[in-house]
Amino acid sequence: MLSNDPTRDPVILAHRIRRHAVEMTSRGRSSHIGSVLSMADILGTLYARVLNVFPERPDHPERDRVILSKGHGGAGIYAALAERGFFPVEWLANHYQNGSIFSGHVSHKGVPGVELSTGSLGHGLGVGTGMALAARRGGEGWQVYVVMSDGECDEGSIWEAALFAGHHKLSKLTAIIDYNKIQSLAPVSETLALEPFADKWRAFGWQVREIDGHDHSAIELALAGAQPASDRPSVVICHTVKGKGVSFMEDSVLWHYRTAQGEEYDAALRELDAIDPETARA
Repeated sequence: MLSNDPTRDPVILAHRIRRHAVEMTSRGRSSHIGSVLSMADILGTLYARVLNVFPERPDHPERDRVILSKGHGGAGIYAALAERGFFPVEWLANHYQNGSIFSGHVSHKGVPGVELSTGSLGHGLGVGTGMALAARRGGEGWQVYVVMSDGECDEGSIWEAALFAGHHKLSKLTAIIDYNKIQSLAPVSETLALEPFADKWRAFGWQVREIDGHDHSAIELALAGAQPASDRPSVVICHTVKGKGVSFMEDSVLWHYRTAQGEEYDAALRELDAIDPETARA
């Protein structure tokens, strides 16, 4: 069903997430803008078209649960929630400021719509697995989505949770992996190679889809079809580009920790504004 609400358009929502994230990380001088930009299309599609959520009542018992396991991308989830109406967009100006509820790594404390504080990588999937098991045992209809980084798949806790979820056939669980191929200090392939990545998940009993993580239609199709009449958990491996949307940040390990300031900040916003989908459609 089409909506007149622009935040139900994944292209528009993803663009707003990117722009907010550049502003937020620059203002607070926080890190991880490259990691936010790579998953903006995933978050935009998830919050615009896939999730059953209730912004006016964030704790609604029938809501779908989302865990941002790659908690260092917190600016992205804060922006998505603000745009969907969980709290005023103006609050984002306090990101990473002293006393702010919006910490650099995502926090649930005082933030409507955030299910779990994360940042110690490798923990989100285990918690999501527990939620999915509880949902099945309780006969609940809601789904659990865990947004993960590729680098955190170096963690043994990820594979323990994957083994558990496959064994218990947790069909209410979907892992979404932002596979941008770059982690904190080097390419993933040099740090700890993951390939054959999809085969590993299949061997653990998961239903696997590999897609272009910047194709909104492909993301929506993969997530909408992630829970068929199935007896397996699902993983959607999203091939993405670190820093997507700002040319000089793309495919660069530098922007895992670097913050755009001065001319770089102005240049990033100019690039994003040049491809603004709302302006293009006006």
